[in-house]
This record gives sequence, C-alpha cells and structure tokens, in this order.
Amino acid sequence: MSRNMGGGRYQSSGERSELADRVVRVNRVAKVVKGGRKFSFSALIVVGDMNGRVGAGIGKAREVTEAIRKGMEVAKRNMITIPMVGTTIPHEVRLKWGAARIMLKPAAPGTGVISGGAMRAVIETAGIKDILTKSHGTNNPINTVRATLAALQQLRTAQQVAELRGKEVDQIVGRRLANAYKRTEITAANGIADTASAQETK
Repeated sequence: MSRNMGGGRYQSSGERSELADRVVRVNRVAKVVKGGRKFSFSALIVVGDMNGRVGAGIGKAREVTEAIRKGMEVAKRNMITIPMVGTTIPHEVRLKWGAARIMLKPAAPGTGVISGGAMRAVIETAGIKDILTKSHGTNNPINTVRATLAALQQLRTAQQVAELRGKEVDQIVGRRLANAYKRTEITAANGIADTASAQETK
C-alpha cells in the first residue's frame, strides 16, 4: 500500500534551515512475519537551495519522520549544481531513463514552472523559475526524479561549451545571442543584489 504525498513539505530546522525540502512520496511496506505484520516506511525527499543546487534521496525506517530525516541526509550528500541562464535553463534537453522519457525546455521570463508531480518538486527546489517540461512513459516518482536530475546534469552554458572548445562565446552561438546572454547575466546579477539589499534592510 502506498500513499502519494506530492506537494507535501517537511519543515527542517537547525543546519538545514537554509535548504528547501519537499516530500515527494511516502510508501508504507508491510512484511508478514510469524505473529503478525511489521510495517516500515520509505520516503522520497528532494532538497535544494533554490539557487541552482538540488539533490534527492530515499530514506527507510519504522517511523515516517525518521524515514524523512534519513532521506534528507541522503539528498544533501547527493546534491548537484545546475547551470542557469537568468531564471531558466540554458538549452533544451531530452533524456530516456529506463521507462521514463522526459523533456526540459527553456522558457521566457514570466512563464513560470510548467510541470507537475515529481518533476515539479525537483525544478522548484532547484530555483528554476521559468521552464517547460514533459514526462512520458512511467509515472513512478523515483524514476522520474532520477531522470530529471540526470537531465539537469547534462546542461551546459554557452560559456562552458566555449571554454571546452577553446573559443569565444560569440563564435559558438553568434554575436547576437552572446549579447543576449550577457544582458541576461547582468539582469540576474542585479536581481540577486536587489534581493540581498532588501534582506539587509529588513
């Protein structure tokens, strides 16, 4: 018997307070033994700093809260860094992971997160604000989360590709797109500075 808890949240404290976490799924497992049944729980947790870092983990325990805590610890150890351009991703990526087939596509500012289920948990905790996604095949949240993280790991910015090839950015994407990238980076930097100054004022 499983209980789907997409969208549920577990409020962390202490050293985890700077991370956003989301309980994607809690599954109850019953083991039949001599004298009755033994119940245990597994929890799929996604953790992110809302600024380009995200990870996922599965915790198993006799109690739900302990399973969530273990899942958070695993997720924190497996966090990855995602390259971003402003509030979206650098380019489109398609990935097949087992029975899961997913697509991530950049979106214009103001579009929002067009996603659902387990993918949305990963996207939002990573701090991506504008993106289009699609998931085909399996609806297993564990495989969907793993596929989403694998797709995000494949992302590369134009600057990273240019450095790998030993060229300038405008030689890779053209002068017009290179200028657009620079304007986006400046706008994002100004937005971060404005947010930081507002927090200091409070």
